[in-house]
Amino acid sequence: MSIETPAIIPPRPPGKGLLRAFTSLRQRNFRLFWFGQMISSMGTMMQIIGEAWLVLELTHSPWQLGLVGALQAVPILFFSICGGVFADRWPRQRVLLVTQSAAMIQALLLWILLATGTLQLWHLYVLALLLGLTSSLGRPASRAFIVEMVGREDLPNAVALNSALSTLARIVGPGLGGIIIAASGVTMLFLLNTLSFLPVIAGLALIKSHELHAQALQPGSALARRNTWQSLREGVDYVWKTPAVLLVILVVGLVLLFGSNFNVLLPLFSTNVLHMGATGFGFLSAATGVGALLSALWLAWSNQRPTIRGVLIGTLVFAGLEAIFAVSRIYLLSLVLIASVGFTEEAFAMLALTTLQTVTPDYLSGRVMSVQVLFFDGSLPLGYLLMGWLAGLFGAPSAMLIGALFSLLVAGAGWMWRKPAEKDAAEPARLMHVDYQNR
Repeated sequence: MSIETPAIIPPRPPGKGLLRAFTSLRQRNFRLFWFGQMISSMGTMMQIIGEAWLVLELTHSPWQLGLVGALQAVPILFFSICGGVFADRWPRQRVLLVTQSAAMIQALLLWILLATGTLQLWHLYVLALLLGLTSSLGRPASRAFIVEMVGREDLPNAVALNSALSTLARIVGPGLGGIIIAASGVTMLFLLNTLSFLPVIAGLALIKSHELHAQALQPGSALARRNTWQSLREGVDYVWKTPAVLLVILVVGLVLLFGSNFNVLLPLFSTNVLHMGATGFGFLSAATGVGALLSALWLAWSNQRPTIRGVLIGTLVFAGLEAIFAVSRIYLLSLVLIASVGFTEEAFAMLALTTLQTVTPDYLSGRVMSVQVLFFDGSLPLGYLLMGWLAGLFGAPSAMLIGALFSLLVAGAGWMWRKPAEKDAAEPARLMHVDYQNR
């Protein structure tokens, strides 16, 4: 197989003190990507607020509001698996340039329609679906590209920093979007979101491909000669036959399905259970974000190679904390518990993501990440529907307790069957490049 020889970059000594949390930013390629994503992520969160505001102005219907959100989430269930094939077949830098440019065009069209006074509700539906499609195709490439930029030594730090960035955007973006709408109107918000894509596109364009750590497949390689279905099947077969990958994806995906849906129940807890009203709901929501951000920064600072045992312990602790929160009737205790739930959820999810990227060969990374996106990200909308249905039948506390108990069962089953996965993840050969042409 013809390959590009990656640049030989000397090992970097770890930073000291708090600077250890930003070790991977010393690498130019990741620094360009990370700072570009910082601005773009803020813009995306502002757009979510702006779309919700527009739908309410046009329809005053909560159902229509949920429909727009669902249209952005549905493509993950159907198209993310194909995004992994693209990420392994073509240079991931190029795939990201295309998907980010497509997302910018979608934002630009939305701004033009709004600025010209021609926006209709069906436009929002179509554009939300297109944004979901580009996101589902770009996410596998984005996550697989991290290991290319930083290598395996700094991978835990880079994954955690990327997660911290997303969490920070979720905390700051909606508030900033609300301020912009109040000060300048929703039209200005969508213009700023369009412009926010320029830094990440410029950062991707400036990345030096010869400094990437992973070995790039050339057009004449075996993967390039296979059709999409064959490539997809090989990725799924690898997941199915690799104990470490299969255990992490199934356990974490199911725990997220049953347990990572507490946000949809927090308004009910605040009003009907803890009797703290809108202010209490705001603090509960903020506590989950703060807990997740602290977790991501802690993982970035530690920069330790994850283990199967660590992932499973994280899921067990997460489910236990969520069960205690479900039965708590003391507001301050609930505030601490929900922050801890956010902390542990971020921890086990990021440890799982890093584990998958660590044990997977470079040529399969995009397809494994696409399965991860399907099970991790795709489980959230289904979990929201499940919790909403259970809450309607039994009330919010019982619904969350049921979800937590199911999560405990899944995590417990994973703990019982962890030995083959731990043995598989410990094989040093899995970190070596596999000659794909001989397969």
